[in-house]
Amino acid sequence: MTRVKRGVITRKRHKKILKRAKGFLGRRSTTFRAANEALLKAGKYAWIHRRLKKRDFRALWNIRISAALMPYDLSYSKFMGGLKKATIKLNRKVLSELAVKNPEVFKTIVETVKK
Repeated sequence: MTRVKRGVITRKRHKKILKRAKGFLGRRSTTFRAANEALLKAGKYAWIHRRLKKRDFRALWNIRISAALMPYDLSYSKFMGGLKKATIKLNRKVLSELAVKNPEVFKTIVETVKK
């Protein structure tokens, strides 16, 4: 059986990992084994936080809508229930943007929900 020298492929793989670990502190950016472990952990955190970001933004939109409803003496839950009854199909993101950027349009929506 012929001898296989694997130095080139291993070096290429190591360089690819070390390039991705650029900017990490200490050994995590210079040593392959530490960099590889750090990248695995970073990838796991990135995966988790991509999902948590959706949850955080929805909470932010709810808070914005609730704050915008305070001058109208209307609770968030009653407003959302009124939206369903009035068959207004706007999601929370759009409602929060309207509350912040177009308060007059948001006011008309609130008035239709109150009826």
